[in-house]
Amino acid sequence: MDSTNEKELHALLQLSSVTAVGSQRVRNLIARFKSPAVVLQASTRELVEIEGIDRTIAHNIKTTASEKFADEQMQLLAKHGAKMITFWDPSYPSLLKKIFDPPVVLFLRGDISELDSKPIGMVGTRSPSSYGRLMAEKFAGEMARKGVTIVSGLARGIDTLAHRAALAMGGRTLAVLGSGVDVIYPDENRKLADQITTSGALISEFPMGTKPDAPHFPRRNRIISGLSVAVLVVEAGQGSGALITADCALDQGRDVYAIPGNINNPKSYGCNHLIQQGAKLISSAEDIFEDIGGTFSTGGSVQAPINVPLAPQEEKVYLLLSHEPVHIDLIAQKSGMKTSQALAVLLSLELKNLVKQIAGKNFVRA
Repeated sequence: MDSTNEKELHALLQLSSVTAVGSQRVRNLIARFKSPAVVLQASTRELVEIEGIDRTIAHNIKTTASEKFADEQMQLLAKHGAKMITFWDPSYPSLLKKIFDPPVVLFLRGDISELDSKPIGMVGTRSPSSYGRLMAEKFAGEMARKGVTIVSGLARGIDTLAHRAALAMGGRTLAVLGSGVDVIYPDENRKLADQITTSGALISEFPMGTKPDAPHFPRRNRIISGLSVAVLVVEAGQGSGALITADCALDQGRDVYAIPGNINNPKSYGCNHLIQQGAKLISSAEDIFEDIGGTFSTGGSVQAPINVPLAPQEEKVYLLLSHEPVHIDLIAQKSGMKTSQALAVLLSLELKNLVKQIAGKNFVRA
């Protein structure tokens, strides 16, 4: 199939509009007829010779393939600066091709790059604890800084934090939607979605204009894992959609990692349960890099980030912090400073995006 030919793309959209003609049947048809345009021209007798095509489906292909639907899709693609990638395109993600029943068409805003060769999926609860927020930002930021593309679902909570942390580190991120790439959900992530298109892509198997209906999200989750070499579950309660993504990853032969959490916190149930079931317990991003073939250059003690000049007092305070909250009184005590002096140093570090304050006058590394 010549997937660069607009006529062929139009015909593929017509074919995809037919009820009961899913991705596998489309692949079977094109394997025989070589092009969707030829499929539409084939007789009912020729169509029923193809595996999975009975007389009802063949009749539907002949009578219900919608030119109007295809015209509308092409217009929406142009309007939103989006594009289609087909299963036969060289740029179609090779990892995704290996899953069961990969989509025949991906709709994109932005670009999938050769830089996205080892993506990691990051998923979790839509309402994370402060610990979950810290872990999402820490792991996504560290991996993005080392060139790993972060894949997630643009949902509230962990997904949003992972995308933002990747972008903040100058990294790449892919957002897989349960709607059309022109229908951003949740609405508050519109700005984030636009930012992702400049350093990654919005991706969907659903046609332009598709609303974010509930049944779409489990299907979306299999694409998140399918695009990824492994999936990291940051924080997830019992029944969380993130656990569906983990199940998809296991079915696809991908590694599943989980960050352990407080056993008294219901939002940690999913990760702790995954670890009980054999998921890899992750305590640092370096654990993931060792699995996927990368390394961190840090030694035994964590030093201040390279290329960020620090005054002696700033470095002293920075080295007292980690990704676990530390109260201002303890920082002042350990640094030998007055509380007011320690707060001034912490403010300076915040302005350099190295430290952030969280509830209760606690501080963590950014």
